[in-house]
Amino acid sequence: MNTKNFPSPEVDSNDQFDSNLKQRYFIDNIFSTASWAAVVFSILVLLILLTDVLIDGFPRLDWTLLSEFPSRRPAESGLKSALIGTIWLMSITALISFPLGVGSGIFLEEFSTDDNWFTKIIDININNLAAVPSIIYGLLGLELFVRILELLTGGRSVLAGSMTLSLLILPIVIVSTREALKAVPDSLRQAGLALGATKWQVVREQIFPLALPGILTGTILALSRAIGETAPLITIGALTFIAFLPPFGLEGLQTPFTALPIQIFNWVSRPQAEFHTAAAAGIIVLMFVLLTMNGTAIFLRNKFQK
Repeated sequence: MNTKNFPSPEVDSNDQFDSNLKQRYFIDNIFSTASWAAVVFSILVLLILLTDVLIDGFPRLDWTLLSEFPSRRPAESGLKSALIGTIWLMSITALISFPLGVGSGIFLEEFSTDDNWFTKIIDININNLAAVPSIIYGLLGLELFVRILELLTGGRSVLAGSMTLSLLILPIVIVSTREALKAVPDSLRQAGLALGATKWQVVREQIFPLALPGILTGTILALSRAIGETAPLITIGALTFIAFLPPFGLEGLQTPFTALPIQIFNWVSRPQAEFHTAAAAGIIVLMFVLLTMNGTAIFLRNKFQK
């Protein structure tokens, strides 16, 4: 081969590359330092807020707070109806959003084709819906579940609130499911198909069990967002004062409800300082419920991961 026409490498270009490399390392160090500073600052702010809430609300943590209904008297007011309402909401939301979100993610990732225009439109809309403000879902739930489907949901009920929160977290569950399925190597799919299994058998027996820990992680994050939402519940008409518990059964799904974020918001808006202390105690209870729910989900995730 004639190499006369090829330019020979020069030392100056290598020197220039080394200079740019040093500059890149310098910029990387600045970015890394700034990132760590942001993380440390966020953790410090969170610790300060948690410490302030614990100091204010710990004296109000007693059996009265958990066993009594809301009252106009701060010393007698409790979280009984709000706590039960939150458990109802999260249970039904998980039952609705998990099969729908996981099933949609499996279909879009494993069975749909990328060159399909319908699939592309769904992908774009799912990614956009994940960033929509929660108040928009509240308005949608008000029109769809409270007014149009009033005969099914009972209007401003537990079922309407759960379905609204399910719409809120469905995009997150779908995206996390697809990412968990993408993390499974394609060689497992090809091996299963080569052995004569159908595509559904490969997904059911090989792919889904391996992706389940990642799917549960995404579901945990989605439910953690739903448990603290206030705007959608206020929009669909969640009550701030309920002195009864919904009956246990299907009829309870069509009863009015309240939730911990609604009750905390109501107490914070009161002018009395005693209600603010009760609100701080309610925040502690809400965090305990959140940690309990996440701890249970993490236990199940680790169990399936083994």
